Amino acid sequence: MTSAEESAAAYTIDELALAAGLPSRTVRHYQSEGTLPPPRRAGRVAFYGPQHLERLRLIGRLQDRGLRLEAIRDALREVERGNLSLEAWLGLSEEVRAPWSTDSAVLLDEAELRARFGELDPGGLASLLQVELVRRAEGRYLVPSPRALRLVLRLRAAGIDVETAAGALDVLRKQSRRTADELVGYLLNRTGNGFARRGTPEDVVHALAALRAEVAPASEMLVAQEMERAVRAAFEQGRPRLTRQTTRPAQGTECG
Repeated sequence: MTSAEESAAAYTIDELALAAGLPSRTVRHYQSEGTLPPPRRAGRVAFYGPQHLERLRLIGRLQDRGLRLEAIRDALREVERGNLSLEAWLGLSEEVRAPWSTDSAVLLDEAELRARFGELDPGGLASLLQVELVRRAEGRYLVPSPRALRLVLRLRAAGIDVETAAGALDVLRKQSRRTADELVGYLLNRTGNGFARRGTPEDVVHALAALRAEVAPASEMLVAQEMERAVRAAFEQGRPRLTRQTTRPAQGTECG
């Protein structure tokens, strides 16, 4: 179909769905959710135009980026009202989805695992499998977080066993999850009023980029400060058993 023919086209809902490569029920769902504009009606028949087909194609592209239908609907409404440019919003969505960590899972065979992370003592690999720092996957080994695995192996070399080190990481992860949720909620409540200047998509993009660069050093600093405080307090209060006393018989003492 040429552009001139497409501009004059009118589709029933089934024809529109066929042109977009979607089930008719999906088109109806988009319309009921307010993502697809209402059709033109001629009596009891609803007709859709090229703008509806283009909207369906746009929705598909945005969903391919991992965006949820509710977010797409709300943003497109703002675009239609002139409060938001689609380009700015797409830039914001890309910034939101950009990774904050370079750590990503790897799939290795046993030789690659040992070459990358070093030789393991007897039972060492079994310990890593038990705490799921390494997982078996189709005859190979999946490492969900290479950085976490290296950290645990360094701690193991310093005398902290795998189970204890992995448990400590879990404590940090749970606390970090709560901290991140609270921090994001706090910043969202201050968007345009202390965070991201006017709160436009461009301003949010710049603010998120700054946060991505600074949050890891800030977290490292704060955790280090709090660990220093907690360890000193533990020793001063005498609460934990951070050292274990061993009793040995005096030299030259005979047991009778």
